[in-house]
Amino acid sequence: MQSINADQLKTRQNQGERLTLINTLSEASFESTRIPGSINIPLEKSDFEKRVEQTIGGKNQPVVLYCASADCHSSTKAAKRLEESGFTEVMDFEGGAKEWEEQGGHLAHAS
Repeated sequence: MQSINADQLKTRQNQGERLTLINTLSEASFESTRIPGSINIPLEKSDFEKRVEQTIGGKNQPVVLYCASADCHSSTKAAKRLEESGFTEVMDFEGGAKEWEEQGGHLAHAS
């Protein structure tokens, strides 16, 4: 598993790299931590790995997992589970939504 920070994520997105950004928090927490373009697949779901594979189009596609902040370990646990299931391009955005905002990024709050 690779770690990625907000600057690296923004750079890769700006270069047009195809990265699927997945928020691993519960549906209730997703609204307050949603980075634009991200989707929500809660780690708590029993079919988490299957849902990620279907969403990104295979275990060899790049996926970036994140949660609320560096103090939240949901994305790290999710990344480990995906790697144990055979995913090959797993990145953990450990700083999550908090670091995204601190680095000037906006969160896509529900209107």
